[in-house]
Amino acid sequence: MSSTSIAINPSDDVATSATQTFEHTLTIYLKDSNAYGNTYFARYFEWQGICRERWFYECIARDMLQTQGVFITKHARQDYLRETFPFQEVRCELNAYDIRRCSFWLEFRFFSGGESISVGRQQIVFANHDKQITALPELVIKRIRRFEKSVN
Repeated sequence: MSSTSIAINPSDDVATSATQTFEHTLTIYLKDSNAYGNTYFARYFEWQGICRERWFYECIARDMLQTQGVFITKHARQDYLRETFPFQEVRCELNAYDIRRCSFWLEFRFFSGGESISVGRQQIVFANHDKQITALPELVIKRIRRFEKSVN
């Protein structure tokens, strides 16, 4: 279904000055389409989740911080720019912004055939297992900052 074009070892904490962009490729299938033959709108939110989880696993923490807490999606938005159809390849670019002690935002830019098809955003909040908002570990914030990009 998908492939990842960047793989960073989360334990490799050498500082970099350049902002990195995580990229992940997905394929649209018939199951992803609606009665009109175009991609069902909810799939884009699913793709946000897939890309977010893959980025976190590959670049931030392979254990997804499960022993320390949970990630809660506080806000999610998706703006649709062009239709897509089954068997198209979709490339997602992911960057972080507005990184704070307990939360951060992710921007998802989706492309197909070299054209921008959609842009989405999520605000992610970290909480302990009692669902109380808590600070992200410093090492995690450092790793997220590798993907920080100013967003207009």
